[in-house]
Amino acid sequence: MKVLIIEDEQALNQDITDFLTGSGYLCESVSGYQDALEKIEYYSYDCIVLDIMLPGGSGLQLLQYLKQDKKNDGVIIISAKGALEDKIEGLQSGADDYLTKPFHLSELGVRVAAIIRRKHFNGQNEIVAGEIRINTTGKTVTVNDTQLDLTQKEFQLLLFLAINRNRVLSKNAIAEHLWGDDMDFPSSYDFIYAHIKNLRKKLISAGSEDYIKSIYGAGYKMQLP
Repeated sequence: MKVLIIEDEQALNQDITDFLTGSGYLCESVSGYQDALEKIEYYSYDCIVLDIMLPGGSGLQLLQYLKQDKKNDGVIIISAKGALEDKIEGLQSGADDYLTKPFHLSELGVRVAAIIRRKHFNGQNEIVAGEIRINTTGKTVTVNDTQLDLTQKEFQLLLFLAINRNRVLSKNAIAEHLWGDDMDFPSSYDFIYAHIKNLRKKLISAGSEDYIKSIYGAGYKMQLP
């Protein structure tokens, strides 16, 4: 799951990035309005942690841009402005949640996870794909009650495929989702093939059907009835 942190206070930005990265999210961060605008123009995120007061512009302007462009990124506003009217304005502008500074990072983590559950998993903690069960809270995967030992990237890859079941995902989309914007137009996608191969092997060995299909010249998809 990809998270963008937009916060101009460098120490807080780093603290949030470190905490959410440690929780298993792929995090990118910026500190100013223009850099944030470029990120949301070209990329999509599962959740955006958005400060209102930014150098060069307002976080609410970024939020309005997201909604006008019909992007579905989840947004949680973090702001030192805790007045009721500020919260109402943020939520009416399209934010999914509002957290007043100062806050505990653990509370932010819970709220980010809740937004992602609502956006992708219909509020549920578990995704079922055939005999595969993915627990998004505990970050565990079982096949016919056998728990798999997956790396973090293998877990995120399986989750991405399961969310987009029966849709072809390009290798570039997979690379961007798992490794961030730095993976734009890599010279080789051999690393994706290696992760797909290892993930399929672990799933099949545990008794799963081979749902992950390679689509020649296009990418991969998780094919389910």
